[in-house]
Amino acid sequence: MRSLTYLGCVLVVMGLAFWAYRENYATQASMGQMSQVQREIAGLREELGVLRAEWAFLNRPDRLSQLVDLNFERLQLVPVETGQVLDLGHVDYPKPPPPPDLPTDPLADPATQPELSEEPQP
Repeated sequence: MRSLTYLGCVLVVMGLAFWAYRENYATQASMGQMSQVQREIAGLREELGVLRAEWAFLNRPDRLSQLVDLNFERLQLVPVETGQVLDLGHVDYPKPPPPPDLPTDPLADPATQPELSEEPQP
C-alpha cells in the first residue's frame, strides 16, 4: 500500500513540475510581448513629439504672415481684426422645420367622440 502512495505522490509532484514549467515559459513569453509593446509605445511617443515640433515650426506666426504676403494675389487673405468677430447670438441660424403632425387617436379627441345621449335607447 505504501508503494502506491509513494507512486501517487511522485506522479502528483511530476504533474505539478510540468505545470510550473509550462507556466514559467508562458510568463516569459508574455513578458517578451509586453516589452515589445512598450518599445513600440516609446517609438510612437518619440514620433509624436517630432510631429508636434514640426507642427509648431510650421505654424509660426512670422512664417504664416510671409506666406500670406506671398500668396495675397491668389488668396486675398487679410489679418483678422477684433471688430470682425461676433457673438453666436448675432448669427441668424435657419429655423428648424416644424415637427410632423402625429396621428391622433379618435378616442382621445373629445371633438370626434360621438355624443352620448342621456336617454336610454330601446
